[in-house]
Amino acid sequence: MSVEPLRLMHVHAHPDDESSKGAATTAKYVAEGVDVHVVTCTGGERGDVLNPKIDPATIEDIQAVRRAEMDAAREILGVKQDWLGFVDSGWPDGDPKPPLPDGCFALVPVEEAAEPLVRFIRSFRPHVMTTYDERGGYPHPDHIQCHLVSMEAFRAAADPERYPDAGEPWQVAKLYFHHTFNRPRALAIHDAMEAAGLPSPYADRLKDWTPDPAWDARITTRVPCAEWFETRDRALLAHATQIDPDGFWFAVPMEVQKATWPHEDYELVETHVPTELPEADLFAGLRDAPWPGVSQA
Repeated sequence: MSVEPLRLMHVHAHPDDESSKGAATTAKYVAEGVDVHVVTCTGGERGDVLNPKIDPATIEDIQAVRRAEMDAAREILGVKQDWLGFVDSGWPDGDPKPPLPDGCFALVPVEEAAEPLVRFIRSFRPHVMTTYDERGGYPHPDHIQCHLVSMEAFRAAADPERYPDAGEPWQVAKLYFHHTFNRPRALAIHDAMEAAGLPSPYADRLKDWTPDPAWDARITTRVPCAEWFETRDRALLAHATQIDPDGFWFAVPMEVQKATWPHEDYELVETHVPTELPEADLFAGLRDAPWPGVSQA
């Protein structure tokens, strides 16, 4: 009998988000034979060049550069990747903040923006889907919109009366939010760095990071993936315009990371299969429960 692999879909706002959020989890599942599809909502057209080693004046077409970077990261992670096709909203800077530019992703009506994502869900038929929490992970307007669009598409994809021209309905079994940047992780690594006599890149951030135990308690699932941290970093470095190779992202030695926080963190938001919390696997409950396309032992 032919058996389809487990399928995982990540929905992200910009190229590079797939490498900075959950990339070690992705690499782990790809190595296990899971079919992983990344959907990128925008092209990152309004992103700044954040690598001080690259002169922005040398870049004529930032969109083309970021697409090439995404191609490289995709190959490193071993995933499929598609663009939702919307335009980066940019980071509104100032006080008061300026209005968002016309036609940008964050200004597209949610139901309109969700239609192409519903198509991808119904064609790829993921068993598990990840996206951002209601805060967007951080309050970039595209991240907030990514959350809203993902939630709309997750629910609409299973409803035959919604988007009837977007393919056959498909119910995603489990939905997760990323909690990659959480305070317990930052504090644990900070303490480990200080114990090792090393400068902590989290020292200043933690001074202004108010503890929020209720928020931290939302983490339900920690996926062990330290073996793939190097793959995560190679994918992140592929986004050369966005990452300083000598900067914050790489300030913690790999051995400290692996010993202190050898997993990536998620919040189980909705499940249509039984599971027990806490989890260590995004596919918990799916490996031994009936679901279309899932092999049963």
